Amino acid sequence: MPLGGGHPMNLKELSDKLGLSQTTVSRALNGYPEVSEETRKRVQAFAREMNYQPNSNARRLATGKSNTIGHVVPLSHHDMINPHFSDFIAGAGEIYNQRGYDMLISVVNAGAEKSVYETLHRNRRVDGVIVHGPRVEDERLDLLRKLKLPFVVHGRSNDPEDSYSWVDVNNRRAFHTAAKYLLDAGHRRIALINGWEYMTFAAKRREGLETAMREHGVEPDPQIMISSEMIEPVGHDEMKRFLELDNPPTAVLCSSVLNAMGAMRAMHEHGCRPGEDVSLIAYDDCLSFLPTTGERPAITALRSSIRLAGKHCAEMLIDLIEKDTGPRKLLLEAEFVVGASTGPARQTATA
Repeated sequence: MPLGGGHPMNLKELSDKLGLSQTTVSRALNGYPEVSEETRKRVQAFAREMNYQPNSNARRLATGKSNTIGHVVPLSHHDMINPHFSDFIAGAGEIYNQRGYDMLISVVNAGAEKSVYETLHRNRRVDGVIVHGPRVEDERLDLLRKLKLPFVVHGRSNDPEDSYSWVDVNNRRAFHTAAKYLLDAGHRRIALINGWEYMTFAAKRREGLETAMREHGVEPDPQIMISSEMIEPVGHDEMKRFLELDNPPTAVLCSSVLNAMGAMRAMHEHGCRPGEDVSLIAYDDCLSFLPTTGERPAITALRSSIRLAGKHCAEMLIDLIEKDTGPRKLLLEAEFVVGASTGPARQTATA
């Protein structure tokens, strides 16, 4: 509560008390360089003493900035609103807090993203946005360029990589590495439980797997490769179907630890031992709610921290907003960690 016990002080009252213009006070509070260090410190100290809370609409009008980052999340994409998204937001939120930014999350119906971006820009609600779940062909990027709204993509589309800012994992290399490991262990029937392949990360993962198989003279079998939501029931149902085939797979690659859990449930129901009867490798985002630590993890995994990716995206976007750095990119590599869920193909072990 402000000293004196009255109503919360507004910008005009704060300016009158300090004997400064509202513009100068607003710029001092928001760290603009044209205000002297002495004035900035005096204004900020007095504002703290008065427990001054700036009105966000007034701040936007005075500075042209909202100090808010937008996240527009299409409702139909379960991949984007499951715990992967929560961990990403936790990482990004750390950076926003450190650098004085708020976040605005808009969960919208599929197909409504365009109008939401336009409204956010028109009303100056956000200074920039992070684009989630990029598609192979993604019209959102052109729209944001036309709006001149700073953005960073978590992932990549098929647009030229130097034409926008992005943070991504080398998904193709990750699945190529995992597939090569299985092939070297004698596996030839390798299944894939993938995310939606109109999204770039999933398309790249399939490409890495199929390339590695063909390099070993093995033709991928589309009958044991699916593209769907990365949720536990999909992993269960598809793995159950694979195991009931006349020629079931001896190994499976899963695009998420979530559908990997479903696949392992189906294996147990079928009487299969993971790592002995069927090998399994999961892409594991090091999710905070599901630690996979220890000397011998239960699942062989391609590890990449989605929380760290959130931090990188937030840092990159705020630098774009504050320093106009131009397009930047960061390609992360997944770590391959061998656990108990993989072993040699059964025919190799028998031989």
